[in-house]
Amino acid sequence: MAVLMFFLFGKPYKRGFFCNDESLYHPFHSSTVTSAMLYVVGLFLPICTMIAGEYLHAKYCKAESSKILFGYNIPPWMWNAYEKVGIFGFGAATTVLITDIGKYTIGRLRPHFMTLCVPNINCSLAENQHRYIENYSCTENISPKFLKEIRLSFPSGHSSFSAYTMIYLALYLQLRMTWKGSKLLKHFLQLLCLLMAWFTALSRVSDYKHHWSDVLAGTTLGTIVALVVANCVADLLKERSHCLMEEKHRAADYETGGGTQVNNGTTNRNC
Repeated sequence: MAVLMFFLFGKPYKRGFFCNDESLYHPFHSSTVTSAMLYVVGLFLPICTMIAGEYLHAKYCKAESSKILFGYNIPPWMWNAYEKVGIFGFGAATTVLITDIGKYTIGRLRPHFMTLCVPNINCSLAENQHRYIENYSCTENISPKFLKEIRLSFPSGHSSFSAYTMIYLALYLQLRMTWKGSKLLKHFLQLLCLLMAWFTALSRVSDYKHHWSDVLAGTTLGTIVALVVANCVADLLKERSHCLMEEKHRAADYETGGGTQVNNGTTNRNC
């Protein structure tokens, strides 16, 4: 709700500028990674992975008891998937909210500010050189949406959201991908997640949507939220340690009860 209020009614802080600030004179480019692409991939991919991961975990590992909700038996994998997706969504909303608070509070101008705004200030005059200009208005006929967007540079929303979603997904894969057949596959998928976040962050600089410091701040923010939510809210690392202990116990039970036993130099196989 707070995120929606920012989007609909929020007004960013009106920050001034220096005429000789060359970082504000970049051309306007369309986004390589659009907002639709960011949110569809950033939400759809982790959610589908979590649903599939919890289903396969319940199918091939020791199943938990079913949950009862309003008189209906809920399969354990469905309950766990609901829990994992819910916590992931909470972290995503937190990331967007913290990012928007920074954007609207600071009101940093985007690199293409001078191109879209064309302020009614004659920067060729000597009196305007090296002077911080606060009282100005845009002469270019741009929509109110763009007029607000050009003041929302810090921190980068694309960078923070992609960093959170992809790093959280990489941590989830570390928890659930316990297949012994190929460790390289898990790490390769984790690398792909990190590369998608990295590419998104770099594209914001190359498209002149953000300054490099905006991207750095956004990526740092998303990374911190992902680590905090994964460790303190979802307890993914603790759950992984518990799963590894269960695997060791099952392996020990197999060797002592259903596997190979060695007694007095003779080998017996229990079937």
